[in-house]
Amino acid sequence: MTLDATDAISPLGVLPPPGPTCIHLPLDVTPEGLARHAVGLANARGGTVLVGVDAVSGSARDAGELHPLMITHAIFELSGGRLTVNVQHHRLPGGARVLAVFVPHAPYVLAAPDGSVITWDGAHLVPVTPGEAEPVADQDFTATVPPDASLADLDPAEVARLRGLGRRASAANLPDLDFLRELGLLIPSGGALRPTLAAILLAGTPAALRAHVPQSEVCFYHHQTTDVEFQFREDLLRPIPALLTRLAELIQARNRFTPVQVGLFRIEVWDQDEVVYREALLNALTHRDYTLRDAVHVHHFPDRLEIMNPGGLPGGITPGNILRHQPKRRNPLLAESLARLGLVERAGVGVDKMYSLMLRHGKEPPEYTTYPDSVTLALHSPGFDAEFVRFVARKQEDMQTLSLDVLIVLSLLAREGEATRAALARALQLPEDRTPRLLRGMEEHGLIRRAGVGRGIAYVLSDEVRGALGRPALPAVEAAPPALAAAAAVVAPVVVPATPVPAPEPVQPAAPKVARAPRRPSDSSGPNTAEVRAIALALAREHGRVRNVDLRGACGITTQQAWRTLRRLVQDGLLRKLGTGTRDAAYELLS
Repeated sequence: MTLDATDAISPLGVLPPPGPTCIHLPLDVTPEGLARHAVGLANARGGTVLVGVDAVSGSARDAGELHPLMITHAIFELSGGRLTVNVQHHRLPGGARVLAVFVPHAPYVLAAPDGSVITWDGAHLVPVTPGEAEPVADQDFTATVPPDASLADLDPAEVARLRGLGRRASAANLPDLDFLRELGLLIPSGGALRPTLAAILLAGTPAALRAHVPQSEVCFYHHQTTDVEFQFREDLLRPIPALLTRLAELIQARNRFTPVQVGLFRIEVWDQDEVVYREALLNALTHRDYTLRDAVHVHHFPDRLEIMNPGGLPGGITPGNILRHQPKRRNPLLAESLARLGLVERAGVGVDKMYSLMLRHGKEPPEYTTYPDSVTLALHSPGFDAEFVRFVARKQEDMQTLSLDVLIVLSLLAREGEATRAALARALQLPEDRTPRLLRGMEEHGLIRRAGVGRGIAYVLSDEVRGALGRPALPAVEAAPPALAAAAAVVAPVVVPATPVPAPEPVQPAAPKVARAPRRPSDSSGPNTAEVRAIALALAREHGRVRNVDLRGACGITTQQAWRTLRRLVQDGLLRKLGTGTRDAAYELLS
């Protein structure tokens, strides 16, 4: 289930112990001390700093008093603007909260606030010396050979399944042993060929999986409602290809599609697109941390599919840069074998493919939520924009393929109505100064236009695109009022006669007509995004809390639109979520 950052509970229920990629700090750590440890961890390999672990039990205080945005800003400033971290609160089962600071691996050596160059050795901060050897790469756990593993641990039927998947591979026509050796799954050890853990994960017998990698189990849950209670569960301990086949059967058994007619063609939009969820499952099984004794959990709700993966994202990758970060393989041998079999992409474009397909089908993009010891991917499917699907399909018919960046901008504006350049940069996962070229190009092609003036400038869909989506055109922005000097009439000098006579009163310039302030464009069908946010906060202030149904009734919006607004207010630190689910949860103002 999707949890808000302020009330997130680790799905695995425990905090990772201190070590090479995790640092525990007390609640009273100074900003300088926290920044030093963050820099040291970034210089090592990246990881997580947990603040307030000492106050988890038996204390009246916890890390809830520390504001994530203040911590992010402090580390950024104290590192000289070179280290940006992701900070979240995490509520543990006992109720206490800790602060998790996710630190990326620095691309170059950073200096601490006091100017020292330090790194984290797994237990202490130590100086980085010029003569220090290059850091040793992390060991590939899937490339190890279990001490008592043998060829008897491999299932011939699963090897045949692998061969069927790898028909494009050059080794597909080799005998079984040569085929597995060519993939790097068998290596000489102790005078005999023996399987690696990657071989057992791909073609192992049930007994071998239980003996060597019991953590490769996948638990599937089916939920009839959006609540946490499930009606069906199946625990699967099978090789990865067999796992994918069975999981696809379980998901497709409860999957539905809606036909969308586009001219003479029909597009089937599934609640869960098979290409998307297969890519998500493959990523989970390929890049999870197999050193952790925890299973992958797959929850199938009526409105979303959630995949909970042990180990979190590889070092340096966060939900905010996953589209742009260079791909990292936690299990290189397993990933390379699957790539040679044609199941995963070597170029690391699996996430891009998921984003693109979901946006083309008028849905929200995948949503990643990170925890200290795991990561959750949510594929939402409460509905889709059929007109957006038709618009994208017609563009493709006209030989105008829309790039992923263009789809992200169009999809966001179609959902939200308008967005600033900063908001679009966050959605694109790009620095704000790298967005003007893309936005100018979209303006030139008549896809978007600017609205507002000065600092209030925002981007909206063009009238042509709005018409294609079946939405009314936005009113034009009124011109700014003319300058006062230009509006005033010029008074000619008055000639005074020789005889003293009263001078005529000077002619007063006509008062300039006060122009109305430019209106922000809004959809005539209802309040815009900013107005809905303001109404939600007002309801919470007046009644103590606000629910999805309250916001729908006040604004005349859908359940999904109300949920999206409330979720963003929680993420912005303005509301706190009480309860679970979409309809039963309530939200109150943060004091």
